[in-house]
Amino acid sequence: MANFSLVDVKSISSDIPRSNFAEADLDSLAEMIIQAEGIIRPLVVKMSGIETYTVVEGHFEYYAAVRAREKNPRKGEMVNAFVISPKMEDLVLKQATILKGVESPQAFVKAPAQKTSSQPVEINRELSSLEKQLSELRIEITQKLHNSSEAIQRIESQVPKRITAIEAFNTSSLVDLIFRLKTAGFTDKKAKDTAEIIDKERNRKAFESLNDVIERVKTKTKTKTKTGVKSVKAISADKMIKIIDTWSNLLFI
Repeated sequence: MANFSLVDVKSISSDIPRSNFAEADLDSLAEMIIQAEGIIRPLVVKMSGIETYTVVEGHFEYYAAVRAREKNPRKGEMVNAFVISPKMEDLVLKQATILKGVESPQAFVKAPAQKTSSQPVEINRELSSLEKQLSELRIEITQKLHNSSEAIQRIESQVPKRITAIEAFNTSSLVDLIFRLKTAGFTDKKAKDTAEIIDKERNRKAFESLNDVIERVKTKTKTKTKTGVKSVKAISADKMIKIIDTWSNLLFI
């Protein structure tokens, strides 16, 4: 609905005359603005030109900020403001009316002399209302930050974690291991046979290194020797290099 900004007091104007407000009250609030180095109740303004604004709500505070700048240009130069679009003006005025509990949005119109003493009560009521709104805003922001943190944690938990090649040999399921070997160039049959040998060997004892995998993962091959068969390495050193290179490009390793 609005953008919260620091706005130069000189770039703001009001359609309500300054004479509508008691100078003593403006001067009193101006002193508070200077001491606090800012106004705690932001003005609500709309753009009236390039870097110029018109007050929608907070005319009394605006003139107090003007007075603060007259008294101390350095500390009264900027003012907190919500910059709204013109089409939101009516809604903002209605909201301000409800919050202040009055029918007119001009809450600080100059009062008769005999009722001047009621001004501090009105200011205290406004400050109390503002404190309540700020407290509710803090709670809302804290809750949103908490929800965002939980959402990030859920997303991170769903992202596959990278593992090393030796971890893949020791922990991948048989189906996953077959798939990994096929990505490294093994045929369907050789990937299946090699994966089964790896699974058998790691169940006997976890692999300690990639060299351990090369030495222990062997297959039976028919030869012309007296025994007719001999054990040969199912994964050569060159093949292991290709496996590592291929797996390092996969998202899950």
